[in-house]
Amino acid sequence: MKILVVEDEVALSCQIQAELFRESFTVDLADNGEDGCFLGSTERYDAIVLDLGLPIKDGVTILREWRSEGVITPVLILTARGAWQDRVEGLNSGGDDYLAKPFQMEELVARLRALIRRSAGIATAELQFGPVSLNTESGRVYHQNRSIELTGNELKLLIAMMLRPNKVHSKSELAEKIYGYNEERDSNTVEVYIARLRQKIDRVFIRTIRGRGYTIGSAECPDL
Repeated sequence: MKILVVEDEVALSCQIQAELFRESFTVDLADNGEDGCFLGSTERYDAIVLDLGLPIKDGVTILREWRSEGVITPVLILTARGAWQDRVEGLNSGGDDYLAKPFQMEELVARLRALIRRSAGIATAELQFGPVSLNTESGRVYHQNRSIELTGNELKLLIAMMLRPNKVHSKSELAEKIYGYNEERDSNTVEVYIARLRQKIDRVFIRTIRGRGYTIGSAECPDL
């Protein structure tokens, strides 16, 4: 899962980034509203952490611009502002959840996971498709009750596909889940991780749709 953090307090943004890395998220950082607005408009993220009090362009303005442009990425608002009016303004401008500073990192991670699940129409942390189950909180994966050990990047790709089964995910789309904005993206790496997932789970669980990408649960015939 890929997250954008728009926060001008460097120490806090680095702390958030480190915690999210430990939880197997891919993270991009922006320390001002202009850069954050651009990234949120042009890159695909599973969720965005957005501070309201930003230099150059404030968070409420960014939210309004994103929503007017049709950006539907779930946004978790961060702010030190204590007035209830600020919370209401942020939520009414398109924010999906609110977390006041200071906060516990565990709560931020839990709220992000909940936002991502809800955006995919899923109510619980337990994803189930066919013989495979995946807990997005613990990262534990089972195939027919057999525990599967996955690397961080393998887990990211599996979560992306299990959150939206029956959707065909292109190589470039999946590559975005494991590479940050400033990292060179290699779609061939995705092929390697997909091959490893098939070896560890089930060769036919992930299907190749010729010329389009990968899916689980597609009615189309696999091209293995």
